[in-house]
Amino acid sequence: MAKLLVDLGERSYEIIIAAGLLDKVGDLIAARSGANQLLLVSNPLVFSLYGEKVLTALSGQGFDVDVALMPDGESYKNIKEAMKIIDRAVHIGLERSSAVVALGGGVVGDLAGLVAALYQRGIEFIQIPTTLLAQVDSSVGGKVAVNHRRGKNLIGAFHQPAVVLIDTDTLATLSVRDYLSGLGEVVKYAIAFDADLFTYLEQHQEHILNRDPSALQHLIQRCCQLKSIVVARDEREGGVRMSLNLGHTFGHALEKIGHYQEHTHGEAVAMGTMAAAFLSNQLDILSEDELRRIGFLLGSLHLPAKLPDTPAATIYRNMLTDKKVQAKKLRLVLPEAIGSYTIRDDVPRHMIIKAINAAQHIQK
Repeated sequence: MAKLLVDLGERSYEIIIAAGLLDKVGDLIAARSGANQLLLVSNPLVFSLYGEKVLTALSGQGFDVDVALMPDGESYKNIKEAMKIIDRAVHIGLERSSAVVALGGGVVGDLAGLVAALYQRGIEFIQIPTTLLAQVDSSVGGKVAVNHRRGKNLIGAFHQPAVVLIDTDTLATLSVRDYLSGLGEVVKYAIAFDADLFTYLEQHQEHILNRDPSALQHLIQRCCQLKSIVVARDEREGGVRMSLNLGHTFGHALEKIGHYQEHTHGEAVAMGTMAAAFLSNQLDILSEDELRRIGFLLGSLHLPAKLPDTPAATIYRNMLTDKKVQAKKLRLVLPEAIGSYTIRDDVPRHMIIKAINAAQHIQK
């Protein structure tokens, strides 16, 4: 069992990572929460796999637990679905001393976290992520949100969890597509922060694709370490935390254009990261060799690098509604080298269009 601390003073919390952790969530939550009443938020698929186990563990510690299920999919991460969960909380009489528990992937975690942030001006929130993407990224850091039709995560808050409980065994039941989607975020961490992690991904592709338990433990623990360091330095994304958005400005535009149904978040991040790498290379920041390494790694991990044939101007226009736009300027996180990044807000439109075009014409 690995334990990491997200150091935020009074809001500090642990990330606990181990195989078979779901059987212990009752004990782990009871030791870290004063709540007696819990609202467990999940979706039908995840709940059918793990709901009974989690409910048994929670009831064994005397928790009063109610369940609210939301539909599965990014298209349901909206304010309408959040209000349904809030209606459920009101109906069962959830109190300020109660807690919301998210059991699922990033969509469940983001929406349940927003519900916890809004209900009675904020109640306790516990993350039990069940997808690789949520385990390495979205469950940590307290960014909770739902999408607006004009942009991703435009309705949200910063609301840190009380604890993040990661059971690596849940990854065995993920679909291939959802598992690979999580690797899109892992590659992002390696490119932006950790050249050694990038090399590990290059050298252990077979183990990673086969979901080797030791490889998964290493990837999840390292990504959580990296994110916890960044979040501790910049909780509310005033500066360095923006580095976690490598590939996301391009990627969010692709998700929105596809109505949050054509591409998973991790696929969009992978494509966005490739576009950012092309742009960095065109700006004479990233070397040709490292551009090739990024493209080759994405392909080796069965992640998409080539952008769809949507007109580049349309992609650019949708990038302009991203949260990272300030004073009408796009702030772009670009790979400076493998393991480091730079942030630019002075890139002209024609250079961004050129990078999108380059990423749309990758030769396989």
